[in-house]
Amino acid sequence: MRHEVDQSFLELPLRALADAALARARALGAEHADFRFERVRQASWRLRDAKPAGSSDSTDVGYAVRVLHGGAWGFASGVDRTMDAAARVASQAVAMAKLSARVVRAAGEAGARVELADEPVHADKTWVSAYDVDPFTVPDDEKTGLLAEWSVRLLRAEGVAHVDASLMTVHENKFYADTAGTVTTQQRVRLHPALTAVAVDAASGEFDSMRTLAPPAGRGWEYLTGTGWDWDGELERIPGLLAEKMRAPSVAAGSYDLVVDPSNLWLTIHESIGHATELDRALGFEAAYAGTSFATFDQLGTLRYGSPVMNVTGDRTAEHGLATIGYDDEGVETQSWDLIQDGTLVGYQLDRGIARLAGFDRSNGCAYADSPGHVPVQRMANVSLRPDPGGLSTEDLIGGVDHGIYVVGDRSWSIDMQRYNFQFTGQRFFRIENGRLAGQLRDVAYQATTTDFWGSMEAVGGPSTYVLGGAFNCGKAQPGQVAAVSHGCPSALFRGVNILNTTQEAGR
Repeated sequence: MRHEVDQSFLELPLRALADAALARARALGAEHADFRFERVRQASWRLRDAKPAGSSDSTDVGYAVRVLHGGAWGFASGVDRTMDAAARVASQAVAMAKLSARVVRAAGEAGARVELADEPVHADKTWVSAYDVDPFTVPDDEKTGLLAEWSVRLLRAEGVAHVDASLMTVHENKFYADTAGTVTTQQRVRLHPALTAVAVDAASGEFDSMRTLAPPAGRGWEYLTGTGWDWDGELERIPGLLAEKMRAPSVAAGSYDLVVDPSNLWLTIHESIGHATELDRALGFEAAYAGTSFATFDQLGTLRYGSPVMNVTGDRTAEHGLATIGYDDEGVETQSWDLIQDGTLVGYQLDRGIARLAGFDRSNGCAYADSPGHVPVQRMANVSLRPDPGGLSTEDLIGGVDHGIYVVGDRSWSIDMQRYNFQFTGQRFFRIENGRLAGQLRDVAYQATTTDFWGSMEAVGGPSTYVLGGAFNCGKAQPGQVAAVSHGCPSALFRGVNILNTTQEAGR
C-alpha cells in the first residue's frame, strides 16, 4: 500500500525555515550548506510473563544546519521554528566552521580541507517506505494485547517458566534542502517484535532461553498479523526446541563443517564485513564503537576477503530494509553497489566527503544522522551476501555435511578492533551426522579470522533460503549515534571451522 507523507509534518514551516537558514549561510560565505528538519517518534512496550513491564513513547523534533566554510565543517541545531531562529542557527554553524578551519590550519594538516563529491540536484523529491499499516495508528491496547496473547501461548507449554515480550516501533519524517537546490521529503516506518521463552530446571538450577528468529523490519503493523513472518508457526515450535536444548549435550571443541542459517549469519556479516567496509574506518578517520578496519584502502581490488562464491552488496534501496531510504542526509540518491565480488574486495561505503577524499566520482548515499541534534556521519547500508541463483536449499546444504553443526539464531559475539579476529554464538545448534540433523548441542561458539572464515565458505544457498535480518542498534561516532540496518543472506556452508566450548572457555 502506497502512503503519502503525513500532512501534519508537511504543515510545519519546513521550506521557510530552510530558506532562512540557507540564505544566511550563503550571505556569510558558506561554500555549501544544508538544512535538515526531522520528526522522529519512537515507542516501545515490554511484557514479563504476559504482564506489562514498561513502555515509552517519545518524539524528537528539531532542525540542523551544516555548512562548509573555508574547507571546514560547521554544525548547529535548534528547535525554535521562527525564521530569525533558523538564521541564527546557520550563523552558529558558520562560526563553528571558521573556528574549525583555524584549528586545522594551526595543526598544519596537509590535505585536510573538506570537499564534497559531486551529486546531481534532486528538486522536490518525495519518498515513503513500503508498509501497509503505520503501527502508530494501532491502539496501544491492541499492541500489548497481542504480545500478551503470544506470551500466554508460550507460558501454557510444558517447561516454559517465563516469557519476555517486546515491541519497538519508529516513525521517521525528514525534510532536507541544500544550497545546490536539492529538496527531499521522506517518511519511513520500522518495527522490531521479539519474544524470549525461558526454561528452568528446578533440581539443578540450570536455565536457558530461546528467542524468536523474526528479524526487525522496515514494515508496518501487518508484520505482526501474518505478512512477512509466520508467527504462529514459530511460537508453536519454540517450547519443544527449548526443552530439547535443556537436555542437549555440551559440544566437544574441535574442527567442524558448519551450515549457518541467515538468522545467525546476518550478524557475522554486520561485524566482519559491514563495519570493515566503511571507508572512514578503513582510512583511519573513525574508530568509535567498532575500531578501524583490516580492509585498508590500499587493498581495494586485491584483498581476498573470501572464497569465489562470496558476493556482497551495499544497498540502501532494498524493500523493507532498515537502512533503506530514498535520499541520504547529504541529498544523495541512494543506490546498490558491489562491496565484494567473487571473494575480492571491490568497494566501500561512502559519504560525499570521504568519496571525494578517496578519489571516487560520487558518494553511494551512506550519510545519516539519528536525530536533528546530531551531524550526519557515514553509516552502514544494508550489507548483504547474495544467494546463488541456482543454489541449494538449506536441507541440501546440510545433506552435504558428514560431521558438522547447523547454526541458527544470533546471540553473543566478540570481535577485535580491526574487524578481524572474532567468535560468535547462537540461539540453537544442531549436530549434523551423515547429512542429517541429529539433535541439539549446547555451549557452542565458532571462532575464526574474517578472511579464514569467509575463505572457508564452500557454497551459498539459493534464493529460497535468503532472509533479510538486521538490528535497530548499530552504534557509531562520538557523540554516539544509533542506526537501524538490515543484512540479507542465504544459508551457507563453511568447511573446517574452529568450534569452542563456551563453558570450558569460561573456566566452568
